[in-house]
Amino acid sequence: MKFRSNIARIAVPLLLCPLAAVANVSPVAQNTADYAVERYEAAMTDTLAELVQFKTVAREDLPLEQNPEFTGFKSSLCDTAKGLGLECQDHGYVVIVALGQGEEKIGIVTHGDVQPANPAKWQKSPFELDRTSEPGKLIARGSEDDKGAIATALYAMKAIKDKGVPMQRRVELIVYLGEESDWAPLQAFLKDYDMPTYNITIDADYPVVTAEKGWSEIRATFAEVPVADKNKPYLSDFHGGYFGSQVPDEAHASIVNPSAALEKSIRARAANNPQVKFEFAHKDGVLEITARGVATHSSEPQHGINAIAFLADALGNYDWPANAAGATVRYINDLIGTGITAEQFGDIAYSDDFMGPMTGALTMVKVTDKGLTSHLNLRRPTGKTAELLDQQIHSAIDSWQKKTGIQMADVGVHLGEPYRADNAPQVEPLLQVFRHFTGIADAGPVAIGGSTNAKLLPNAVSFGPSMPDKAYTGHSEHEFISVDQMRLNLKMYTAMMIEISNL
Repeated sequence: MKFRSNIARIAVPLLLCPLAAVANVSPVAQNTADYAVERYEAAMTDTLAELVQFKTVAREDLPLEQNPEFTGFKSSLCDTAKGLGLECQDHGYVVIVALGQGEEKIGIVTHGDVQPANPAKWQKSPFELDRTSEPGKLIARGSEDDKGAIATALYAMKAIKDKGVPMQRRVELIVYLGEESDWAPLQAFLKDYDMPTYNITIDADYPVVTAEKGWSEIRATFAEVPVADKNKPYLSDFHGGYFGSQVPDEAHASIVNPSAALEKSIRARAANNPQVKFEFAHKDGVLEITARGVATHSSEPQHGINAIAFLADALGNYDWPANAAGATVRYINDLIGTGITAEQFGDIAYSDDFMGPMTGALTMVKVTDKGLTSHLNLRRPTGKTAELLDQQIHSAIDSWQKKTGIQMADVGVHLGEPYRADNAPQVEPLLQVFRHFTGIADAGPVAIGGSTNAKLLPNAVSFGPSMPDKAYTGHSEHEFISVDQMRLNLKMYTAMMIEISNL
């Protein structure tokens, strides 16, 4: 997700504007939206608190069907839905909550799994809804991505049911449980699923997302080799990051045989980037350096401060021996740097007029079975073929290896395809809902650095829950959704379901 284009010029301060005359929704949509907030805002927040307590993080050692966090989440979701008078069907990796009986359907697509969270970086447990530490914010892993949207959709459906609003189409809330780790189970489910006429994901941004960049990655691995002269300074360790879709807020390096002059040089270079906090400590003759930046979703690297990239930069004044850590630092400084558009990586950088530039964010450097592996997460727009980009990536790496004499043990390149749904028929009605409830008259379609499950459904677009030009907090170590945003989302999701159902 995220990294928005600038096509829609959105005035975010208008978020809480009173109803404007720039667009209209039907009176029944307006009345039901108002009722939803008046009657169910508190219950919606309580349901969010219930859902975030389940640590729905994928585990390699425990299948979903045996993981009590996932089974508990599904049970809680279905119990809540049925208590609201809605249908709930458990299909394993997919839970469907439904309202209505029409022959045609609206698919509202979201997910209930979340990324890992480091409890040490949260004021309270990331799996407890914190309503008090920062007034006006609901803080928890999944609050914005995507359990807040699930809770909101449930009570939008309940309000519609309470009011007996005529609905020409059945609404199905599709909650997938592997979006953050494995899309294959959803792909398998969709093969036999009676596909909705209109598909809308609630896992991205407003006003309406009609284009998503392709999730891509370059993995560069350096084997561990002996250091020729162990009396001179060398890097014995370099690592950072937690998972593949987060700009990391922490990275570490260990220097053996550090001289006073070398440390002074590193400290001076680090001081050029005051936005990064550097910590220096000596232990048993080893200089330990920790860099602390700001974590964010890797599709929005402009909102983060990449600890790995800036730590490598701080080490850039010395010609390190080419063991795994030293070679990795050299590779990062030469081909990646501290920028966010891959401008140093040979000729791979490019941009699309609507979708914006390809972005690149180092997300992890960690030891694997092949050596020390760095992960560069690219978000690629339309405008360049995968074949050309792959060729340019390998050309840049080959040139670097020849220039430095350093060989990689392994290179892995994955290039995801960008997605566009420019002509989806629900785009304009969704824009009308957004314009109506925000007063933003010139709201138009946007692109994100995404990747949501919209790619798997025909003509799918995204509608919230995040406001444009606001830093997205999902995947960060300070994930939250504001109380005001939840309230606004409840209004817009209620109206959206009514308006799209009756197109």
